[in-house]
Formats: sequence, structure tokens, C-alpha cells
Amino acid sequence: MKFTEKMWLIFKYSFKDMIRAKWIIVYLLFYLLLGFILLFLNNDLSSSVITIMNIIIILTPLIGTLFGVMFYYNSREFTELLIAQPIRRSRIFMGQYLGVSLSLSLSLVIGLGLPFLIFGLANSAEIFNFIMLIFIGMALTFSFTGLSMWISLRNSNRIKGFGYSVLLWLFFAVIYDGIFLSLLLIFENYPIDQFSLLMSMLNPIDLSRILVLIKLDISALMGYTGAVFQTFFGSNWGIVISGIMLLLWMTTPAYMMVRSSKRRDF
Repeated sequence: MKFTEKMWLIFKYSFKDMIRAKWIIVYLLFYLLLGFILLFLNNDLSSSVITIMNIIIILTPLIGTLFGVMFYYNSREFTELLIAQPIRRSRIFMGQYLGVSLSLSLSLVIGLGLPFLIFGLANSAEIFNFIMLIFIGMALTFSFTGLSMWISLRNSNRIKGFGYSVLLWLFFAVIYDGIFLSLLLIFENYPIDQFSLLMSMLNPIDLSRILVLIKLDISALMGYTGAVFQTFFGSNWGIVISGIMLLLWMTTPAYMMVRSSKRRDF
């Protein structure tokens, strides 16, 4: 999709509106404080990356979900005004989606980047692992922001949109793993390696966790699914395939949102 001047203006407005919000500043300060506390107490970049990984994988999807829902419903009247103008709906919603997602991603990058840079990340071998961690945080932010805006777009009722969005995050963060583990126990006597790989790819949170664990080569924390990934693909292939799937998770919700906007009767 071509990034036109009108789409740029919508993106710029959405981005500025987000970074001026007090909650986005709180989000930035949270990561800033978290990074300084972990590094001050531990002073070990490697273990700090692992600790932050466990927080990012759960927190960034939740924050993306909440901000996506709140931004859509708070700016609904302005969006309807834009739709009445000679602007394509796809450019309106893509501009808003990118504005929200990039502002959240910028808070993540600055909040975690400053403490790690001050503690010598640039001269450490952990810099590539940290870049991987930031990429995963951004991917989850884009994915769940897009999903929440798509759900909100399909539900005029604010309560329903908010509830469905949080339920979707809860499903991927908690319920999905319970279903997955139950299926593994039920079919433990059958060859289910390929099934495990497929189930992992269908959950961006699990996929992100496996990607980091493979990159850090932490076999003790990987569990069954991660071990299958490492064995079947090998470390390099596992990272490449996981990265491609994460990119699909970033782009597919945006595509669904744009498609729904064209059919929606405002």
C-alpha cells in the first residue's frame, strides 16, 4: 500500500496524539525503571535479557490490545469525520494503526534501550540478543494492536469490543497453552512433532518465546515445544521460520482491519 500524503497526515496526527497521552509516558517510564532496577541489582546483561523477555512476552500484547481498543473508540467520531472526506478508508485506518503501534514500540525501545546502553550493551555480545528481544516486543505490539482495532471495528458496542479484545489476549497468553498441553498429554503416545510445530506457529506469544529461547540457546527453559523446534529446524532455521511467522502475525491483522473497514457501514 502506497504511503500517501493523506495517510502520512493521519499517521502523524495519531502518533502525536498517542505520545502526548499520559499513559504512554507511564508505559515508557515503566520499562525505563524496570531496566535500571534489573541491571542495578543483577549487573548481568544476559540474565537481565531473559528476565525482561518473560515480562515483554505477556505485557506488550496486553498493552497493545488496551491501547488499540481505547484509541479506536476515543477517536471514533473523528474517524467518521475523516470517512466523510475524499480519503480511502484503507489509508485512514492504516495511518491510525501505524501511529498507535509505532508510538508504543518507540516507548519500548527508549524505555529498555537507555538502561542497557548505559550499562554497556554496545560493547557486549548480548547486543544481538537484545535486538532480537526488541524485535519480538515490536512484533507483538503490532500484532495485538491490529487485532484489537480489527475487533473494535467490527463491534460498535464499546463494552463488547473491549471484552472481546481482552479475551483474545487472555486466550493467547493463558488458555491456548492449557489446551495445547492437554492435547499433548492426550496424544502423547502418537507422533505429534509436526502438530506441535503448527500449534506453536498459531500463537504469536508462544512463537516469540520459542524464538528468544532458541536464540539464547537455553535448552533447560525451552520445554517440549521449543525442543522440537530446535531439533527439527536447527537453531538458524528455527529463528528464520519463527521470524517469518511473526511478520505474518504483524501484517495479517492489519489486512483484516483494512478489509473490514471497506465493508463497514459507518
